[in-house]
Amino acid sequence: MAASCVVLLALALTLLLLVAWKRWRWGRAARHVIVVVLGDVGRSPRMQYHALSLAKCGFSVTFLGFCTSKPHDELLQSDRIQIVSLTEVQRLAVGPHILQYGVKVVFQAVHLLWKLMCRKPAAYIFLQNPPGLPAIAVCWFAGCLCGSKLVIDWHNYGYSIMGLVHGPGHPLVLLAKWYETLCGRLSHLNLCVTNAMREDLAENWGIKAVTVYDKPASFFKETPLDLQHQLFMKLSRTYSAFRACSEPSDSGMERSAFTERDAQSGTVTCLPGRPALLVSSTSWTEDEDFSILLAALEKFEQLIDDGESLPPLVCVITGKGPLKEYYSRLICQKHFQHIQVCTPWLEAEDYPLLLGSADLGVCLHRSSSGLDLPMKVVDMFGCCLPVCAVNFQCLHELVKHEENGLVFEDSEELAAQLQMLFSKFPDPAGKLNQFCKNLRESEQLRWDESWKRTVLPLITDT
Repeated sequence: MAASCVVLLALALTLLLLVAWKRWRWGRAARHVIVVVLGDVGRSPRMQYHALSLAKCGFSVTFLGFCTSKPHDELLQSDRIQIVSLTEVQRLAVGPHILQYGVKVVFQAVHLLWKLMCRKPAAYIFLQNPPGLPAIAVCWFAGCLCGSKLVIDWHNYGYSIMGLVHGPGHPLVLLAKWYETLCGRLSHLNLCVTNAMREDLAENWGIKAVTVYDKPASFFKETPLDLQHQLFMKLSRTYSAFRACSEPSDSGMERSAFTERDAQSGTVTCLPGRPALLVSSTSWTEDEDFSILLAALEKFEQLIDDGESLPPLVCVITGKGPLKEYYSRLICQKHFQHIQVCTPWLEAEDYPLLLGSADLGVCLHRSSSGLDLPMKVVDMFGCCLPVCAVNFQCLHELVKHEENGLVFEDSEELAAQLQMLFSKFPDPAGKLNQFCKNLRESEQLRWDESWKRTVLPLITDT
């Protein structure tokens, strides 16, 4: 017991000495910001965009997070952004679940605090929530020690995501809600992703937040035909769905499932009778039910068998996550004749190219809180890609039914929408092309411009 007290006292003394040295050595760096994600940097696009916007506005940025997958090249190439890897720890393999979780949280808290204290003091700490346990308390404490102001970017509520797994009445979920409610009020500034969340934070949490809608980055745009062909040929080396059904008779032609390139002239054309390309992206979590899409695809296949004028489909579902293996097994059990489904993990630079090459996007995200919006749809709209999205509470803030896409409730309705949109494909006068035209004419605001209007004034006036 005495030894433990000595160790704790030594750690506390070391921390205080480090704080004093940091204050003397640097003071508070007015143009330095620390961005924190207690998750994978490469799969945290909104926080990557925050970091890039801060760098473009003259701030130096330290980005703390797990370095599991590769972030955007622009982030890696910026001389104003330093990425610092956090150690990702798995839960213990033995003992009660609550003990396993507790040990993980304690390790993360100590590790994150140490990483923060070893960095140059910052004017602001930008924190993504969720996950906020234990990050909110740790970042607030580090900010108090170093004179940094905490900015929480509310993407959702962490306790509501935990509730999908454990149930809303589970002790861990109730503890997480209490913690999030209490610690969420410690921040200097709060950002959130929808007006519905802003209102809920104000009414039920006593937190004043500013809505900063997700907007597509500049690299989300329609993909030129030659780049489409390059992407399809690249993917065809790994995924059979992108390979041509037959080799061209002319050896000077290069063919994918969708396009053909004349090697002499370099001209790329769409193959007549090509399949339609349907794209979805996911984190393979409980808030997305892909059995809805699979059931709709089965109905679509039956319509083709019954003689309807519909194209074959290539369905690409991108992403990583805990339920990927489960749904991959379900997909393998289907015996589609006119539909091919593949589930790749794409490089950061290839994902926008795929969206810009597709014919239709599908979103199955049902918000665990009912208050956040799917960023994948924002990216799809940036590429002028129409979307069919499953309905939930605040989806109307993003998807305008019959204007930039369609909203559905179940697999029956989704199947009917697929039938209507792909009837006589490709039809220049069809609804799909009309949605594309509406998106092109909408002149959507991009992330950088939106960020300068909404976020930059908040951190330069305080």
